[in-house]
Amino acid sequence: MKVILVDDECLALDYLERQLVKLNNVEVLGKYEDPMTGKERILLDLPDVVFLDINLPEVSGIALAEQLLEVRPELNIVFVTAYDEYAVKAFELNALDYVVKPIHPERLMKTMERIQKRLDSFAKDKERTVQLVKNANEEQHLVLQLLGQFSVEFSGKKDAAIRWRTTKAQELFLYLLQHREQLVRKSILIDLLWPDNGTEKIYAQLYTTVYHIRKTLDQFGKCFHIANTTEGYILTLNQVVLDVEEWERGIAAAPPLAAATLAEYEKAMNLYRGDYLKDYDYWWAESERQRLKRLWLNTSYRLEAWHVEHGQLDKAIAGYIRIIEEHAQAEEAYFALMQLYASKGNHLMVNQQYSALTAVLMEELNEQPSAYITEWYKEWKSSVSAL
Repeated sequence: MKVILVDDECLALDYLERQLVKLNNVEVLGKYEDPMTGKERILLDLPDVVFLDINLPEVSGIALAEQLLEVRPELNIVFVTAYDEYAVKAFELNALDYVVKPIHPERLMKTMERIQKRLDSFAKDKERTVQLVKNANEEQHLVLQLLGQFSVEFSGKKDAAIRWRTTKAQELFLYLLQHREQLVRKSILIDLLWPDNGTEKIYAQLYTTVYHIRKTLDQFGKCFHIANTTEGYILTLNQVVLDVEEWERGIAAAPPLAAATLAEYEKAMNLYRGDYLKDYDYWWAESERQRLKRLWLNTSYRLEAWHVEHGQLDKAIAGYIRIIEEHAQAEEAYFALMQLYASKGNHLMVNQQYSALTAVLMEELNEQPSAYITEWYKEWKSSVSAL
């Protein structure tokens, strides 16, 4: 286990080093009193663990840890502090542990055991991921993109085409896909696809359509299976990746938003390429489309608020612009842009955002912007005119 120590107290560094070298399988790569030198060596030498004093000159240990975790999110950081009160802040930053000076050997041993368990777990996860990728390469697998423009990737071949015999077959398949792994009653499918037809020949049309779907899906091997029961159909998937599931799972599994986890959020959000089945005007898809849209919007607003709070204004501006591109009536995004541009002294862009919001609301909803936005805009114009 490779370790680097950063503390402005020389005696504390020497003491901690002596305690660490007594333990098995620990190599101290270096110890640094200057935090900037320590940061440089950490990024160059790539230790497994950093022991970091919280009370450092020039920059706090908390701030230095944030900078390190932005570059190396997997880095194990142990804070060294003379005060228990820093513990809460340390764990908010996702630090692995903290130790209080003077450091007792028993406490240090427990910390190192915890770190070793985490390193072992990380190694196993990495090995498991490599094996999954290997298995996926050996077997046929399919990726369906349902967010934004519908597309198919089969066994590494992008833009694999699905040529449906009829539009009914396409819609029926997508409906079964939305309700995958569930029993969909035949009566529901008939009401959905043939609402105005008599029942005499309608079941024959349903059976024919399902037959065409099965024939179309044959090209994908065992990826799809449509089971027929007396009451309805069940679509099951095998070796099929749905981007909508991957995206929603990534959002749900993401840890609390922080500098160390920002990359995970941005990666997950980038999987959202547009509204669910956006090119298909199916009324039955609308509720799912709106649910996913709300989830994306709420997460986007949280992400951009975090950027603003941490002074990353240009990132926040880019994020709010994307929100507007995806959802033209997003008043809060326009308002946030107005405030950000005002803080930068960009009067032209403040006016442009308000004008754009007013125009889109009038055109699509025949409404004016919300009162609080209009009031803020008037007050801002007055303050600018007074300068």
